[in-house]
Amino acid sequence: MTALADRQHPTAEGESNRARGARPPVGALSTFRAYVALTKPRIIELLLITTLPVMFLAAQGLPPLWTVVATLFGGTLSAGSANALNCYIDRDIDARMRRTRKRPLATASVTPRDALIFGIVLGVVSTVWLVITVNVLAAGLTLAANLFYVFVYSMLLKRRTAQNIVWGGIAGCMPVLVGWAAVTGRLAWAPLVLFGVVFFWTPPHSWTLAMRFRDDYAAAEVPMLPVVAGERKVAIEIVLYTWAMVGCSLLLWPVAGTGLFYPLAAAVLGGCCLVEAHRLFGRVRAGITGPALKPMRFFHLSNTYLALLFAAVALDPLLH
Repeated sequence: MTALADRQHPTAEGESNRARGARPPVGALSTFRAYVALTKPRIIELLLITTLPVMFLAAQGLPPLWTVVATLFGGTLSAGSANALNCYIDRDIDARMRRTRKRPLATASVTPRDALIFGIVLGVVSTVWLVITVNVLAAGLTLAANLFYVFVYSMLLKRRTAQNIVWGGIAGCMPVLVGWAAVTGRLAWAPLVLFGVVFFWTPPHSWTLAMRFRDDYAAAEVPMLPVVAGERKVAIEIVLYTWAMVGCSLLLWPVAGTGLFYPLAAAVLGGCCLVEAHRLFGRVRAGITGPALKPMRFFHLSNTYLALLFAAVALDPLLH
């Protein structure tokens, strides 16, 4: 009970440490976990899900193992860098949102200075690694994604416009270009189509999360669309972007010359997303609000959609 009370009612000394950005005493394992948390591993997993399958498509089969390992390792470091720097920039926002208040900087598990140095070092190492082990184009695209996420999305767009996630999401689309460039050393229309899929996928995926945590974003003064617009407008935008996502996904069939497996998978998976998007819109039209609106159903489904769609991208050349 005493330990629980201490967590619920921090001491004056603990509050003072947080105010100064000082890090409370922690063990080596806790420190390691805090630095890992700075990199946002779950987001990195999502980026790798879109990188690896494109490498199969580019190679029209199994890509070279070393190229895969080197690309994924470098991409992991770069994404970790961008996420750590985002935590540094957004540390004030994270401290005000229930969803993020346990992140390392919000809890003072890592100092802002250490997080900044950590993020910069990861970014430099990832770029050098990719130049040496993969190729300059892949390294350049990875660095561009990192810089775009930090400077354009985190510093410029996130706090200023409801279109933040639309254009800021471009950074999350870059891994498909990186995967293709790592294998071929150039770009082509096929990865640009998949870039478009992720581009149209990102806003509805993010907006449904923001619908669930609208009060959090509002308290942190982040102008996500569900904060500044009515639920009907948000639901309409989700439906429109979902249609664009599905249409773009089907373009890969003629552009990349895939077999029948991919377009069939894309049509089925896209159909499931469209059904859920229209169901969400239907609940909004019926006047349903609060938890009964169930926006997280689309959020979780969209995660599954992206993973399975890119699995189909990888499998098609092996079956074709």
